Amino acid sequence: MSLWKDNLNTKPAADVRDPIADQPRADFSPVAPPVAAVPTPARAVDNARKESLIAADLTIEGKIEGNGSVRIAGRFKGDVNVQGDLTIEAGAKLTGGVRADKVTIAGELEGNIEGASRVELQPSAVVTGDIQAGNITVASGARMRGQAVFGWDEGGGKNGSKRSDAN
Repeated sequence: MSLWKDNLNTKPAADVRDPIADQPRADFSPVAPPVAAVPTPARAVDNARKESLIAADLTIEGKIEGNGSVRIAGRFKGDVNVQGDLTIEAGAKLTGGVRADKVTIAGELEGNIEGASRVELQPSAVVTGDIQAGNITVASGARMRGQAVFGWDEGGGKNGSKRSDAN
């Protein structure tokens, strides 16, 4: 007794060729050889795009200086002097002076902003201090206690003229 069943028809089939199947198909293009993988170039380092983050659960005391942007979501006590943007998130607090290109505040700032090209106070912003900037945008609901000077060039005058506080 065998475990397999022998095929009773063991004769090879007659050599029958299909003339249509033997012809190459016109709608099929030959398969292209595989293309070698080209390594993707590394992203160019752009200092203006770099951003450092102080996370929401951190409290840091010190000084921040350098190129690049800073985003504060936690608490920072000290001066911030960057050639880039500074963002203070809602719920965050910065106690210290600020020098940055663009300053966006949604949290709290206790200190002065000097020499910014643009300052944006969002609805949840609370600023206690003076602001000196080229342009200031204040959203409804933002609060500020201090002085704001904007639209003046570095010489203290608008459009090149000297500013005089004496009347």
